[in-house]
Amino acid sequence: MTEAAALPPIVDSHCHLDFPDFDGEHADLIARARTAGVTRMVTICTRLRQEPQVRALAERFEGLFYAAGTHPMSVAEEPMAGVEELVALSAHPKFVGIGETGLDYHYTADSAAAQQESLRIHIEAARRTRLPLIIHARDADRDMARILSDEHRAGAYPCVLHCFTSGAELARVALELGFYLSMSGIAAFPRSTELRDIFAAAPADRILVETDSPYLAPPPHRGRRNEPAYVAKTAEVGAGLFGMDYAAFARQTSENFDRLFWKAAAPQGGPA
Repeated sequence: MTEAAALPPIVDSHCHLDFPDFDGEHADLIARARTAGVTRMVTICTRLRQEPQVRALAERFEGLFYAAGTHPMSVAEEPMAGVEELVALSAHPKFVGIGETGLDYHYTADSAAAQQESLRIHIEAARRTRLPLIIHARDADRDMARILSDEHRAGAYPCVLHCFTSGAELARVALELGFYLSMSGIAAFPRSTELRDIFAAAPADRILVETDSPYLAPPPHRGRRNEPAYVAKTAEVGAGLFGMDYAAFARQTSENFDRLFWKAAAPQGGPA
């Protein structure tokens, strides 16, 4: 398949196109993504004060959607998000998810209490809006599993653990709660055998793919800037894990995306 039109459509469920790494290059970036078969992307706002710029970017391009929240590593230096603030943002037709939020104890364990408060605020916004909660988790598996479970008992909400690199126990808890796991370029790294095993053990209808660009480029681009077009390289690895050909895996992950990110779902009969 050499022609762009013949490439199976696929979704990059998580990227950061407002980051300065892409300044002045958005049109070319989107064009390269479409050439690679990437028909839809979700660009993530990590600080709510930057939401207007991220929204404007999503409004500029067809197939580009956005989510917003306060990244856990930024909680200590940003105003605490409010439930009503997040709910109000969700009225925009291209606003499709809450976050990213979560817990990161790798670099910012000193703000753990504030991170947990912020996470619960974002969960309540996801519960009210029915939009998917987008979770960042690093070195915080026990607290993450506890909070997600406790909050789910208080009232269900949709959720994806983005760029999943945590342990098998958090994956088990998330899947039992009906959540999704998203596969980034890390899953394609040669030494990520244990992570690939976790994904392979999950149901195929709970898997998303993403770039988290500009970070975590998969081979053969590892060590360089990542971009949405490269989600196809991660999907090639994912297809192998599930014993699918690329087209089938692209279709499966796109269907999963449509189910979770319902505001960004492909039109019935349109491109997946």
